[in-house]
Amino acid sequence: MTKHLFDQALELQAAGSDRPDTWLGTTSPAYWNMVGPFGGSTAATALQAVMQHPALLGEPIALTVNYASATAEGPFSITATPVRTNRSTQHWVLSLNQPNAKGEDVAVMTATAMTALRRETWQVNDMPMPDVPAPKDVERARLAGAMEWLNRYDMRFVRGGIPRKWDGADKLSPDSLTQLWVRDDVPRPLDFASITAMADVFYPRVWLRRPLHVPAGTVSMTVYFHASAAQLQQAGTGYVLAQARGQAFRHGFFDQSAQLWDESGTLLVTSHQLVYFKE
Repeated sequence: MTKHLFDQALELQAAGSDRPDTWLGTTSPAYWNMVGPFGGSTAATALQAVMQHPALLGEPIALTVNYASATAEGPFSITATPVRTNRSTQHWVLSLNQPNAKGEDVAVMTATAMTALRRETWQVNDMPMPDVPAPKDVERARLAGAMEWLNRYDMRFVRGGIPRKWDGADKLSPDSLTQLWVRDDVPRPLDFASITAMADVFYPRVWLRRPLHVPAGTVSMTVYFHASAAQLQQAGTGYVLAQARGQAFRHGFFDQSAQLWDESGTLLVTSHQLVYFKE
């Protein structure tokens, strides 16, 4: 059976016994963005290095990824080091490296992560899922001809779709809120890696708030995992409702907060990211 393209993109091989925390991989053309891989797939690769480390304790709780530069096409190495392990929590430092023009191994992505043994406690969704039409009642976005990674997702915009007219600064939108149903295409059961990638499916909020097609790119993203592995398994291959809104646009950067729910209304992850934009 052929592996799903997402699983192929996340394939990592151990570097060897002399480098026990290091894994080797290659970028995937299936998840290519404008100048490098889709940032969500890069973040998922970082998490994958943690998930397949033999010293892993528990499940992901938080992941912060900093994009130092675009990842170039081709091979890379990723180091995931458990720097502190307590009874129920574990802290990780990660670096994804590639050779530069001089042949020097340099970091193109750095990250930190936290994993933990989850325990059953009182729980509540304090941010309920918005009341939106069901996925079957929302038309799928037609994104053929855009970046290759967009072909890997079935996206159905409820609100705040990609602007059809780039009217500029004189045609400000009232807000930067986007809501869409999304799932892998071909459908794939949810897990920590795939929900990490989906936390970055949003196009730049500045394009919606001020519809100018300016250069923009994520420089830092944090994902908080509220769902356990069992809850992700329960969501199966269903759609995820993804919502994002910018909060401040200033001095060439803006931030956005995001939430992702499964179809039953369970809040799976929340995310926060900082994005660079240029006039």
